[in-house]
Amino acid sequence: MDNIIRILIQITVLVFAVIVHEVAHGYVAYKLGDPTAKYSGRLTLNPLPHIDPFMSILLPALMIFSGMPFIIGGAKPVPVNPVYFKNYKKDVMLVSAAGPVSNILLAIISVLLMKFLFFFEILRSDGLSLVLGYSILINIILAAFNLIPIPPLDGSKILMGFLPDELAYKYAKIEPYGIFIILFLMITGILQIFLYPVFYLLQNLIKILM
Repeated sequence: MDNIIRILIQITVLVFAVIVHEVAHGYVAYKLGDPTAKYSGRLTLNPLPHIDPFMSILLPALMIFSGMPFIIGGAKPVPVNPVYFKNYKKDVMLVSAAGPVSNILLAIISVLLMKFLFFFEILRSDGLSLVLGYSILINIILAAFNLIPIPPLDGSKILMGFLPDELAYKYAKIEPYGIFIILFLMITGILQIFLYPVFYLLQNLIKILM
């Protein structure tokens, strides 16, 4: 039963983290002039418009049950229309960065909240301690994963902003195959080689900020 509770907590924390991630994309796009996400009803923390049955629930559950050392997942991508952007490259980079940055902020908030509760000896609930612990871990993993420069992950769109137009165009053409590349890297364990350095970098950055 304890294991089931842990799994439910992990999935709940993950779902909240990916929803915040997508809302951050949509909100920054909205502030940059693109109302698509707002008109689509996606600038909300209500999980119903965001939940993707496979990415939000089934995939993370399978990863947990299979004993993976980390779990990832996602929500339905928030619609963004770059036609509204005044500075295409810069604005796409800002919108793409908003997702991972939101997860880093959630991890920092979780650390601060845990320290606050410990300091005032409020954190007596194992359940609350578990929620905050998973929030720190899952949000750092999500940020690290999404910063990997494989289309369609956010890291690829940030990288494209620094590339010459012709090279960025060729790079973007990989996107239809991106999910298969990610799955291959995940199955073979190569993904961890990419993920861990970014994970530890973000983890140490958060420690420094604390």
